[in-house]
Amino acid sequence: MTSTVSRPAIDPARWPDVAAVPDARLRARIAAALLHRVAARLPLRVRYPDGTTLGTAGPQLLLHRPGAFLRRLGAAGLIGLGESYQAGDWDTDDLTGLFAVFATHVGTIVPRPLQVLRHVHGARAPRATLNTAEGSRRNIHHHYDLSNELFALFLDETMSYSAALFDADPAAATWECLPAAQHRKIDRLLDATRVGPGTRLLEIGTGWGELAIRAARRGATVHSVTLSVEQRDLALRRARAAGVADRIDVRLCDYREIAPLAGGYDAVLSVEMVEAVGERFWPDYAATVERHLAPAGRAGLQLITMAHERMRATHSTYTWIHKYVFPGGLIPSVRAMREAFAARGLGVADDLAFGRHYEATLRLWRERFTARAGELAALGFDDTFRRTWDFYLAYCEAGFRTGYLDVHHLILERGSR
Repeated sequence: MTSTVSRPAIDPARWPDVAAVPDARLRARIAAALLHRVAARLPLRVRYPDGTTLGTAGPQLLLHRPGAFLRRLGAAGLIGLGESYQAGDWDTDDLTGLFAVFATHVGTIVPRPLQVLRHVHGARAPRATLNTAEGSRRNIHHHYDLSNELFALFLDETMSYSAALFDADPAAATWECLPAAQHRKIDRLLDATRVGPGTRLLEIGTGWGELAIRAARRGATVHSVTLSVEQRDLALRRARAAGVADRIDVRLCDYREIAPLAGGYDAVLSVEMVEAVGERFWPDYAATVERHLAPAGRAGLQLITMAHERMRATHSTYTWIHKYVFPGGLIPSVRAMREAFAARGLGVADDLAFGRHYEATLRLWRERFTARAGELAALGFDDTFRRTWDFYLAYCEAGFRTGYLDVHHLILERGSR
């Protein structure tokens, strides 16, 4: 049986490394040998256009253009794997399941003797993505200023782009559960940081304003900062529609440039923003939180994490996610965050891990994105973009499914350990 899947049109100006297949024939042969080894050892099937199949169980990797796939994989490793999917060189019957296999066996896919070549063979992050004040603006603009309408395609009515917290088994969560679960997440942070009438709240990373609105409805005064023009504009419109615009101030401002408030803020909250800070600047981020926190105040963070040893082993790796989705990003470990804040005199008073809830959140987002993918073209996004975000959402979902990634609520205060 021969594959009849046609190559999707790819804009070389927008997607230069997806449009061009590298001339890496020797590396392609090495990649082919590695693929045979992986299919023989892992629960994974590889099907070629002529019907030849490697492996006997697990998700099926359907190769439409094996030559292009292997040349990309050989030339750029996991970045090449992603670019070959963007290009339509392969598909699968279970994208999240395929990534879950890779995540579960991440330490053994590449033979150990070849793992030492990772730092020589791998690409390096562009200097422009370093999270200086100017670099951070570019990085945030790359993702969050794509289009408010794009995010509205797959987010629920709260426009919350972070893990929800469900009140029952997250595996059974449905789309209808998601808004209440997002509010449950927000309310837990507000409760833990004692946000109520008269609270002076600093929010680092506005998102589209749901946390600020919910805090203002409790009677808090909210100062929120963001680097995203699109997010700021919609957050302010949503605050006006909610009738709390007089208690919410949203500014385009880097976290390092926040003006001090006399006496400090009673609470400082930051939801899934530290992942965009970068390891070099974690001390600056921790110093900002501590500097703006009132003596008896509490800080609440929601952050994606990975195991400390894994973070140390991969912290300098430039990945497909960096290249196409989150430039400059780095997922920290809980230990790294504890140490950064301890250096500023802030300890962890409470720690909740709820990674399986993020798996469910991502599953619901991806289902929604897939169901509404036909609306992307009207927003100016092509089929390569659709495949890029399909890959991204499934990749992240698999990370939480396997425990490779987790998400935490850390509540910080002075005097805690």
